[in-house]
Amino acid sequence: MDKSVLSLKQVTKRIQKQQIIHSVNFNLSHGQALALCGGNGAGKSTILRMIAGILQPSSGSIEVNGVSWKQDRKGYAEQIGYMPDDYRFGQGLSAEETLAFWGSLRKVSKDRLQEILYMVGLYEVRMKSVSSFSKGMRQRLLFAQALLTKPPLLIMDEPTNGLDPYWLESFIALVASAKLAGHTIIFSTHQLEIAEAVADHVIFLKEGRVMEEGTISDFRQSYESHGLQSAFHRLFGFPSYSQPNGGEFDE
Repeated sequence: MDKSVLSLKQVTKRIQKQQIIHSVNFNLSHGQALALCGGNGAGKSTILRMIAGILQPSSGSIEVNGVSWKQDRKGYAEQIGYMPDDYRFGQGLSAEETLAFWGSLRKVSKDRLQEILYMVGLYEVRMKSVSSFSKGMRQRLLFAQALLTKPPLLIMDEPTNGLDPYWLESFIALVASAKLAGHTIIFSTHQLEIAEAVADHVIFLKEGRVMEEGTISDFRQSYESHGLQSAFHRLFGFPSYSQPNGGEFDE
């Protein structure tokens, strides 16, 4: 079996007296993508921020390529690229200047900056101020900075928020390409169709607990053709509705 790129063992998070995350365990290997799914308050972002090193677990361990944040913060940071769900960009800076700033921190070449701008579809607007960008364009810029160093582990918090249908398709293609290149990917999403298109493995969370997990094939076998949509509805208490022709659909 391949050595795990990402390993979580008995990870919990407690804030004051409230248990936010309850004992999460999983491993991801090279080229795998894991989607964290669930409603607001499920704990998706908290788990991703712990993996990114922004928050520390109350108990348990997180390792990326055998490196833990506590043992080697610099070495750990070099293993990951992190895309937050939102970010307040510097006023007046262009997309190219913003990406160049991040690139200078991580010693990325100018050629790599241009390559990434092309990849995410921002090259033609690279000299425009980020303050004029739409939500979707800002998401693409955040995605670009996460990819700058070709990190072994790519962490993305709701990466498709604000993307139009064209860029949703482009995002799916970019993630597929990153997987083929050997990157390991973990992301959160409310869009189950994106999880089904991109992920190898899915974890459903509710109030910080793992409700169910498995491969896309596992969910299709358990919940038939509706896959993740049916799983979500059954796990979180949504009813099934009958169609006029006697079939069922999930609202």
